[in-house]
Order: sequence, then C-alpha cells, then structure tokens
Amino acid sequence: MITLLSFFGVLFILVVIHEFGHFFVAKKSGMRVDEFGFGLPPRAWGKKIGETLYSINWLPLGGFVKIFGEEAGEVGKGSFSSKPWYLRGAVIVAGPIMNFVLAVFILSVLFTKGIWIPTTDVRIAEIMPGSPAKSAGLKASDIIRSIEVEDGTSYRVQFTSDVSKYTNQYKGKTIKLTVSRDGKAHTILVTPRVNPPKGQGALGISISQTVFTKVAWYKAPYEGVKSALVLSREFYKELGRALFHLARFENPQVAVTGPVGIAKITGSAAQSGIETLSLFLALFSLNLFLINLLPFPALDGGQLVFIIFEAIRGKSISSSIKQRVNTIGFALLISMMILITLNDIRGLLK
Repeated sequence: MITLLSFFGVLFILVVIHEFGHFFVAKKSGMRVDEFGFGLPPRAWGKKIGETLYSINWLPLGGFVKIFGEEAGEVGKGSFSSKPWYLRGAVIVAGPIMNFVLAVFILSVLFTKGIWIPTTDVRIAEIMPGSPAKSAGLKASDIIRSIEVEDGTSYRVQFTSDVSKYTNQYKGKTIKLTVSRDGKAHTILVTPRVNPPKGQGALGISISQTVFTKVAWYKAPYEGVKSALVLSREFYKELGRALFHLARFENPQVAVTGPVGIAKITGSAAQSGIETLSLFLALFSLNLFLINLLPFPALDGGQLVFIIFEAIRGKSISSSIKQRVNTIGFALLISMMILITLNDIRGLLK
C-alpha cells in the first residue's frame, strides 16, 4: 500500500507541475485552454471552471493540457496556431522547464540538510585493514580516475563496475591506479588479491558514486542548479553512448525501467524516509525534463521541432501530417513502455 500511495503521489506531483507549466504560459500568452487533465482518457471526473475543464482520468499515466487550435490547427481568438512561433515554443518548453525547476528546488532544500547525491566520480568509501589497497597507500575519499594494466593499456573509470571488472580481470598482477586526492593526481601501484576474503573484493575497498553534501541556505540554490546541470550532461552523454553502441549493433548496457520498476523504487524510497523519497522525486523530475526535450514525435521536444521548422519554412505543416507523425511516435512510446513493463514484471517474478 505504501508503494502504491507513494508512487501515485510522486506521479501526481510530477504530472501536475509539468502540465501547469504548459497551462500557465498558454494562459499568459492569450491562448484558450479547454482542458487540464491528470491521467489519460476515459474521463473519471471533471469540473469546468471558467473556460477550462479540470479532469481526472482513469489511466493514471501522464496528463495533458488541451489548448484550442493546437491539434487541429484552428485559427481564431485564443488559438494556439494563430500565435507567433516563439509563444508556441514557450508553451511547449514550459512543461519540461517546470520539472527542472522542481528538481532544483528540492535539491536546494535537501542540500541545506545534507544529502548523499549521485556523482560522476568513482570514490573510495572505505578501505579494509590488511588489504592490498591499505598496503599500497590508497585512502578513503580518493577518486579513481583510471586503471593501467601491465601491457600499458589504460582504462578510464566511469562507473563502480569498471573497478570491479578490471581488478578481477587482473588478479595477481600489478596494476597502476591514477587517483585524485585533494585536487592532485597520484599514481599508485597495487596488486589485486587472487583469493580475497568473502565480501571484500580483490583490492579490499568499498566504492561509491555518491557524495555527502551540506551547504548554507544561501549557497543551496547554486548547488541545486549545478547538480541538476551536471546530471543533465551525464544523462545526454550516456544516451549518446547508448545510441552509438546501438548503431553498431552492440549491447548499449543501459538499465531501463518502466512504471512497475519505478513504483518499486518509489516504495523503497518512501520506506527509507522523506528525504530519500524527496531525492527520488527530484531525480525523477529531472529525468522527465531531459526525456521530454528529446526531438521525438509525441514528446515536447518533437513538437518544438515542428514549430522551429515552420518558423524557418515560413509555412505551417499540415495538421494531418502532424497527427500521423505524433500517432506513430505515441504508438512507439506505448509499445516501448509495455515491453519495459513486461521486463519489470519478469524481474519481480524471478
């Protein structure tokens, strides 16, 4: 029950804040908003206030703002299609931007309390007594940058799994670690154990890609924005890497989860406490910001591409063409969601 309540609570906040962005900018731009809906039709409840119908729909996966003239291209007072391209573009990007603002706000508040946040650095969290790492002079909080093996090949360390992979692959052989310590680079020679004690690993270290950060309230907004931008950069970098591998018919090695998996993660976060759940909400909101800006049909980024193309072309694209492209894009997204959800369910049944 906690899992379901927390999942739908998180989803409600994210959807409402996203759609409110579209709604607010549309209204301020003089557009007529016919409906503000949470969930997807069929409609379960609705109430009209002014010119807008506020509704709750039976499929609680997403939401929508129905703006006059956006889909069919009607022209007239309050029509989306009759407004300049920059106002239409502002309406489209306002939704994702609200998700970004929510993520920054939550992160900023959490920074004043002190939180463990994801980082791109692979950091040594603990060193076991009597381990090769201890003997070699490695220290807790060292950031592992690269691993060089005996033939001179150097591997860049981007993930904790990289350390496990290469230290296990070269057990009993001396390797060279390049680490950052207090902002300075250090080179350390270490020999991973062939038969390490249970639970210690070849080097005898525990590693993490999180860092504890606490700042004064007046520095928190800066840290919130900085963290959101760094995470955004890493998201697109990994997306580019995954697409590169897919183009070469290789396994992209990217973990993807759907509604079932997200619900499970949300439930775990809720049971861990309000701060963990808040951090999850911030990261999920940032994720929605990044995904929605992708130039894919049916996403906000895809709609923005249409608007920019029309502005350059100086002529509107046929509404029927837009609808066909968006329908195909929506069908692909739903199909992908179903496949990911089935995979999540299969994982739960194992």
